[in-house]
Amino acid sequence: MLRFVPLKLGRLYRCLKLLFVVGLFVILLMNTHNLFASFQKNELTDRRFIHLNKCPACFGTSWCRKFMNGQISLETWGRLRFLDVFNVKNVFFAQYGEPREGTRRIVLKRLGSNQELADIDQKICKRATGRPRCDLIQAMYKTEFARLNGDVRLLTPDVVEGWSDLVHCPSQRLLDRIVRRYAETKDSGSFLLKNLKDTERMQLLMTLAFNPEPLVLQTTEKEANPNITPTVSIQLGCMPPTLHKPAHVPGQPEVASRTCTAELSEILQSFPSDEGWPFAKYLGACGRMVAVNYVGEELWSFFNAPWEKRVDLAKQLMDIAEQLTNNDFDFALYLLDVSFDNFAVGPRDGKVIVVDAENVVVADKRLIKQNKPENYDVWYESKFEECDKEACLSFSKDMLCSRVTVDHNYYAICQNLLSRYATWRGSSGGLLHDPPPDIAKDGQLETLLEECANPKKRYGRFQAAKELREYLTQLSGSASSWPSRIMAYRIRLAVGEGESGAYPAGVTGPVPVGGGVREVCPIPCETPPSGTARAKATGRPNPGWE
Repeated sequence: MLRFVPLKLGRLYRCLKLLFVVGLFVILLMNTHNLFASFQKNELTDRRFIHLNKCPACFGTSWCRKFMNGQISLETWGRLRFLDVFNVKNVFFAQYGEPREGTRRIVLKRLGSNQELADIDQKICKRATGRPRCDLIQAMYKTEFARLNGDVRLLTPDVVEGWSDLVHCPSQRLLDRIVRRYAETKDSGSFLLKNLKDTERMQLLMTLAFNPEPLVLQTTEKEANPNITPTVSIQLGCMPPTLHKPAHVPGQPEVASRTCTAELSEILQSFPSDEGWPFAKYLGACGRMVAVNYVGEELWSFFNAPWEKRVDLAKQLMDIAEQLTNNDFDFALYLLDVSFDNFAVGPRDGKVIVVDAENVVVADKRLIKQNKPENYDVWYESKFEECDKEACLSFSKDMLCSRVTVDHNYYAICQNLLSRYATWRGSSGGLLHDPPPDIAKDGQLETLLEECANPKKRYGRFQAAKELREYLTQLSGSASSWPSRIMAYRIRLAVGEGESGAYPAGVTGPVPVGGGVREVCPIPCETPPSGTARAKATGRPNPGWE
């Protein structure tokens, strides 16, 4: 009886192997037009592969000459078409070469999955002909995408409001900025549409409706026309946000993960890295393939990096939250999709960059102050909600668009990246997990992270975010000066009331603590003090830092 057991196991193994091969074969058939096509190579000179044949229902043509001249080549795995079935996000790594500059790595994005791209094609055809399939090029001229063609002078809020997160609540100033910085035309620099061809206008609207990320990367150069145009909501565009709740109840926050809107291109163009915005640099587009700079490894790769590195990254993340919330342009950019794979770290400078800006709501604070909606000047606190899924947030887009002071970005960074509530790929604890014993014993870091993610006091998150930035600034200094910086911070917290005084090295502004803080550094902050000096300053014995 026992001798037959190995035979049965062997047959079971062969059957499972056969089923795996058959399953892979079926997947290939379902995701390609035919089996032969699945074994072809992806070529960037293939007009069908980059969807250049679908323009003007595309994202642009500014880089088509580089594609067709062979200046861009896919890296090894991206060339194999049968592996496209596993590339759900349609993100490809490539090498781009210039005669004088050499070769460098770039990232190519289709800005959506194959299904999302097919859905937008069907929508265009149904709006134009009533049928799901049609001549896409001809159909574009019969849809809302062609409404700006002809003698239309400006892109106004009533045309695009609500199409995507980027233009959920657009101001005329924002739209002028988008048009002026639109990189897919040779005559960019003016907010007047007369400088754009009809095909370029349709490509601009197509990008706004499907995935505006490239436009965000282009739009942050100079201030635009301050005139404001009243808005009328017109619904178009891609799919609604993916919600954990079955439907959105008015007045209640949305709990969202990802959407299929096409905001990446718009974001990259409107708020470019050249001006200091924390986004990847937009390079160009050809068909439905957008090229951006390769930044580096994703933030997740640093989850178990040395403590000093993680502190520096955490400090940069909080700086990003501050920059996107409060800046000289009076545009608040609220990140709706915050996760470890949406940020990357530069290999040379260690700079943190947002690499997926698909879901960003842009609120014009000047418009809010001018229109003065109800409670516009009341600080808005994002509501913390426990979630059984990774990287989910609770927010209301309407609230983000109607308040001047909002804590959403601090909430998103703290909850989804830094605090104990952050979970990703089966790991929890956040980027600042397992701090050194002295910092863990002090408890200040844990307290600030908890209040930033899940505040217990009114406006507690605003306060905690400021203190956390200050604390991380001190911790991110050189290793030799860390003990004195930590001690100086503790002293300031213990002082209580008083006037502002000297700041420790590296501190750029006051950090209000309940009841006020006397900003003093009774000992040289760059030089670790002796045990005696510590005892005099703190009233406690040498804590053992030496």
